[in-house]
Amino acid sequence: MEKTVRQPRRPKLWEALLPIAVLLVTMVIGTLVWGADPHIPLVLSCVVTALVAAWCGNSWETILTGALDSIKSAVEALVIIMCVGMLIASWIWSGTMPAMVYYGLKLIAPSVFLFVGALLCGIVGLATGSSWTASGTVGVALMGVAMGLGIDAPIAAGMVISGAYMGDKLSPMSDSTNVAAAAARTPLYDHVSAMMTTTIPSFCLALVIYLLLGFAIIDKDGYDIHLATDIQNTILDNFYISPWIICPVLVILFAAWKKIPAIPSLLLAAAFGVVIAIFAQGAHLADVMIGLQTGFTADTGSEVTDSLLNRGGIDSMMWTISLIMFALAYGGILEKCGFAETLMGGFLKRIKNVGGLVAATIVTGIICDVILTDQYLAIMVPSRLYASKFDEKGLSRSFLSRTTEDGATLWSPMIPWNGCGAYQAATLGVSNWEFMPYAFMNIINPIYAIIISYLGIGIKYKEYDGLSGAELKAAKAKKKAELKAAKAAGK
Repeated sequence: MEKTVRQPRRPKLWEALLPIAVLLVTMVIGTLVWGADPHIPLVLSCVVTALVAAWCGNSWETILTGALDSIKSAVEALVIIMCVGMLIASWIWSGTMPAMVYYGLKLIAPSVFLFVGALLCGIVGLATGSSWTASGTVGVALMGVAMGLGIDAPIAAGMVISGAYMGDKLSPMSDSTNVAAAAARTPLYDHVSAMMTTTIPSFCLALVIYLLLGFAIIDKDGYDIHLATDIQNTILDNFYISPWIICPVLVILFAAWKKIPAIPSLLLAAAFGVVIAIFAQGAHLADVMIGLQTGFTADTGSEVTDSLLNRGGIDSMMWTISLIMFALAYGGILEKCGFAETLMGGFLKRIKNVGGLVAATIVTGIICDVILTDQYLAIMVPSRLYASKFDEKGLSRSFLSRTTEDGATLWSPMIPWNGCGAYQAATLGVSNWEFMPYAFMNIINPIYAIIISYLGIGIKYKEYDGLSGAELKAAKAKKKAELKAAKAAGK
């Protein structure tokens, strides 16, 4: 007698909600109440998700495939994280990072630090196509400058996140930008062009807030120049500092100009740091090699400076890598076994207009950042769920791709157990909950995108795709006249 093969079914709503409830409850109790790491809550959530998926008829092979495929999709990102760890260590050994802090304290006025810092991170993110590279290089240096200026670390970290993710979002070299365009099936540069409608105004508004906040901080607390001077003097006592020491930064910019992929460009910049550490700082090759693994260890006599310099190395990134792997496994099972469709599909029935569609897409992306724990899944799931709805309303696919990035991409660093959030918190040394209120770009952009959509501003229709500026203006004027005439006829 042949064995009947049980066909898998989509989870019911309560079944789909159970793993989410387990994740949220264990995360809140484990991390906020007990102060534990988020790894074990994620492991427990994976177990519960797998059990529910099996209950719904999914085989162990299907469940395991979902988890492993999700992890495999991020292997390059995990290697990049290890490369960033080596890069930070080599740049401290070489004096590159200390020199950036030293000159930053000399050249950047305290009142405009947040404004200038956001711009610098945006430029590096745009040039490299990587928010991770931007925060792991100039972002780390700016955190040190902020320490010297007496600016709270969460405010500085929020500024770094705002700039880095703005640049990443608009860069054609960014992985998330390419994923969003591919998921929505729209040309890459149409997607980038569409994003400018929401990204540039949101970033400009964030810059204004950083500028005002910078003046407010200085006016309220004053500026203790002694702290900056102590850091500078400690750096000079322990490192040879010269403008040419900062040349590894040029390697990153050159690699971006030549479109060298992230991993070889980071390794090249780290190698330059090793060479400079040996010839300029007098370090032994063996010590530097060990440091690339374990990080830089400083004992300068200044607690503040030591806290700035004691970082980097592959080991420092393994906590983050293990967290990301567990998070990816959890999100992969949810995606593979139909949990995401059960949870998000209900939004479709409640959408009545374009503004509601944009709001639903953005909110879905943010929810996916929370429950699927992966930026790419958070981009792809809304694209798949709402594509037909965008087509039904005659909207451009570039409008869909823009909207997914407005939510999913920008909120990924806010969630501690999301891969982006885990990386940024580990790299900047500030928890996600602390820097979240100050990541003004990431907060403003989704809200701005929803508001202008309800107002009928910046909506991109399929019939306008491929038109030049003048043709687009004429087509919109004609469309406006037709709608006005139809409205008058209806009355």
